[in-house]
Amino acid sequence: MERRVLLAIFLAFLTLYLWQAVVMPPPEPVAEDATAAPAATPPTTAASAPTSPESVAPQAVDAASTPVVGESGERDIRVETDQVVVTFTNRGARLKSWQFKKHRDASGQPFELVVTEAPDKQPLPFSLRVDDSAATRTLNDALYAVRGSAPSGVVSSPTQIAFEYRDNGGLRAVKEFQIEPASYVLSLRSEVYQGDRPLAAAIEWGPGLGKEPSATGSYILQPEGIVSIADNEERVPAGSVAEQPTRQGDFQFAGIEDHYFIAVALSPGSSTITFQPVTGPPLPGEEQGRPLMNFILQPGKQGEPLRFYLGPKDFDQLAAVDRSLVRTINFGMFAVLVVPLLRALNWVNDFVGNYGWSIILLTILINAVMFPLRHKSVVSMRKMQEIQPEAKAIQDRYKNLKSTDPAKQKMNQELMTLYRERGVNPASGCVPMLLTLPVLLAFYSLLSTAIELRGAPFIGWIHDLSRYDPYYVTPVLMGITQVWQTRITPQTGVDPAQQKLMMFMPVIFMFFFLWAPSGVAIYWFMSNLWGIGQQYLTNYLIGPPKIHTVRSPAERRVKKVGSGKTDAAAEK
Repeated sequence: MERRVLLAIFLAFLTLYLWQAVVMPPPEPVAEDATAAPAATPPTTAASAPTSPESVAPQAVDAASTPVVGESGERDIRVETDQVVVTFTNRGARLKSWQFKKHRDASGQPFELVVTEAPDKQPLPFSLRVDDSAATRTLNDALYAVRGSAPSGVVSSPTQIAFEYRDNGGLRAVKEFQIEPASYVLSLRSEVYQGDRPLAAAIEWGPGLGKEPSATGSYILQPEGIVSIADNEERVPAGSVAEQPTRQGDFQFAGIEDHYFIAVALSPGSSTITFQPVTGPPLPGEEQGRPLMNFILQPGKQGEPLRFYLGPKDFDQLAAVDRSLVRTINFGMFAVLVVPLLRALNWVNDFVGNYGWSIILLTILINAVMFPLRHKSVVSMRKMQEIQPEAKAIQDRYKNLKSTDPAKQKMNQELMTLYRERGVNPASGCVPMLLTLPVLLAFYSLLSTAIELRGAPFIGWIHDLSRYDPYYVTPVLMGITQVWQTRITPQTGVDPAQQKLMMFMPVIFMFFFLWAPSGVAIYWFMSNLWGIGQQYLTNYLIGPPKIHTVRSPAERRVKKVGSGKTDAAAEK
């Protein structure tokens, strides 16, 4: 019984890694720019973005229209908060840069959420789209007048930046941004008029997100779309955009995400969002262009402020802005356990100051709590190991009978009698282990997704716990300790093929852990060390196994020398 359960647990972990490494398809790069792919853009309606490519490189505004309100030169407007450094450009009144102070990219520079080296003809965030393509070009190429002056220094209160453009052709646009310094929230209110007639304007983000490296393979989520309706989120990978590029609904949030960051509109209401995959330039050290995602949001109501969250998938930050946003962190099926574990990890780190040591300490605490369950499981497995020869002898007597033979039921009756006489419960060995399995998987999910580990150093050569060990030391140690633990664990079966498979599984695990986040490898390595120590302690407490040997019927019929009784009679 326990042998099959252990095998099932190992195969479950193997399935998990195989699913991430092999089954889950990587995002499909798009060879052409999104604006050149009319199949991925919905038809032009009052509630959707127009199909023609309005987002083009800066060029002269239509010569037939002369600016009445605007500026003669392009310039940047910079706003700095405790969290970010924001840069707007008055060309199109758009977002040019959104740099985080706390988070860094692979080169150690402030992480840039806006793709500054986007492919040709790709828009900057907060570009506007209307049904008229000429008006769209003007709205995004014109030099807007900036109302007021840019604040100096680090702002500590909500800061507004307003832009206005008007020409003699009757086109008029106003864009007002407000930055909330205590969070990563930016609000936009936009109005577009052609004469006295208001135009329905869609908001386009442009290629995103940022500069997250893809060197960790399937452990890093590439940019994809995400929407939420009625507390149910839907993720839209690049490969599935062609099937349904547009979503409509009363969204709680809608936008794009990658592994650690999101750019989403908050409570846009009844809206339409269109996703467009884009292939961006390769990052330093990478050969292939990285997949990016663009989205175009047509809000249901025009002229009202629309809030955007442009920041990290930090649980506390997300919950403070909107509780529904925490679902953008894909904690998996054991999210109910992951959240307490995340809070516990952060609590430990407040005292330790190093997430690597915090993982080790929390692993020890978790295993200490699960000590009684594992001890009970090992004791039960030891009892099963002791009676295994007797159980096999019973099974051998009935091995030639078919499973449909009524006499086969007698074998089960004899086995249950043996278990009852020896005080063994076949399920008591597997149930405690199954109870600990959700905690192990939840901790694995936590360490694979928590942004707290992104860029967090440990010791020596491990400079980022969210990336794989560059010298593969921790996964190799994990594999060695896994083999060690498997060898000293009581084996209740005698099938040599299954025993070899059990010994080979740690090698497979080690192979997949080579590219796992080093924080996960450290956790698994420490869990193995604890399991080895607990196994030796349990062996010491319960003593060596007392194997009950069973002789063949022919041997039991032989009389003992100097005795008139058979062995069977003597046993009685």
